[in-house]
Amino acid sequence: MLKVSNLSTRFHTRNGIVHAVEDVSFSVEKGETLGIVGESGSGKSVSCYSLLGLIPQPPGKIHSGTAIFNNEIDLLQASQKQLRAIRGKRISMIFQDPMTSLNPFLSIRTQLTEPLEIHEGIKGKAALTKAIDALAEVGIPEPEKRINAYPHEFSGGMRQRVMIAMALITRPDLLICDEPTTALDVTVQKQVLDLIKDRQEKLGTAVILVTHDLGVVSQVCDNVNVMYSGRLVESSSTRELFKNPMHAYTRALLKSIPATHTKGERLYTIPGLPPLLTAPPNGCTFHERNTLGNPKLCVTDHPPKLIERAPDHWVQNCPGCLA
Repeated sequence: MLKVSNLSTRFHTRNGIVHAVEDVSFSVEKGETLGIVGESGSGKSVSCYSLLGLIPQPPGKIHSGTAIFNNEIDLLQASQKQLRAIRGKRISMIFQDPMTSLNPFLSIRTQLTEPLEIHEGIKGKAALTKAIDALAEVGIPEPEKRINAYPHEFSGGMRQRVMIAMALITRPDLLICDEPTTALDVTVQKQVLDLIKDRQEKLGTAVILVTHDLGVVSQVCDNVNVMYSGRLVESSSTRELFKNPMHAYTRALLKSIPATHTKGERLYTIPGLPPLLTAPPNGCTFHERNTLGNPKLCVTDHPPKLIERAPDHWVQNCPGCLA
């Protein structure tokens, strides 16, 4: 469905060049759910925005890479006209905050029917019927009445459901979910994830799930990419990653999950802060925060490359982080 190779995206700012994403490669198959995890600022969202041409240029610039979609087109080399035909039709995106993603001045009806009018030429009553059906499918009560409401008249969970309906109304091949459950309580979070999974199973949609929540990843993802400071540090199947995490950063993330601690035990946190991406270290970017490996052995003169340490289990070849 999608094969990304050597993607690098940088932002040219007054304070220097921000190396937001460096040499990232991954692939997604039809019907598969790929999780991309890491701390805030690790490059998860920028990687996805780059694929859809949503990086503001300038200051952003895609320096290298390819993103072959369905063996047909390189998304990174596509024209704006080609991307407009793909975005919202064959590739849809659920953004992190539905309140800022939905237009507060337009009714839900207008925003739901717009993709149908633009991409499929469906208008009027036919578009309205499809929009009402889409709301019903995502569990909005009384969709015939709520279709004419405005975003502020919906709760956070309901707005996220509207975003899902909008993303799936054209039955896309690939759905990118950028932290779709961050602002939701646990009950609504599960409902939203179940809803995405249900739609995926019925439509055969491939899903990229961007999140910092490893608990969510363990429930819904088939494969996982772990990112840190704009680079991939580990990539494997979800089962393998949780069973045999190799990189010190992956182990630190898993150890940071509160549920893994004994009651009354002091919670583990990763010390320090990620390095500035305007001046990233020449070697391992995690060595100064590495408490679960051996930072004295970390590579310092060149960025460690990904190697296959086990079948389909790739990890940065840094002796200090693998210790």
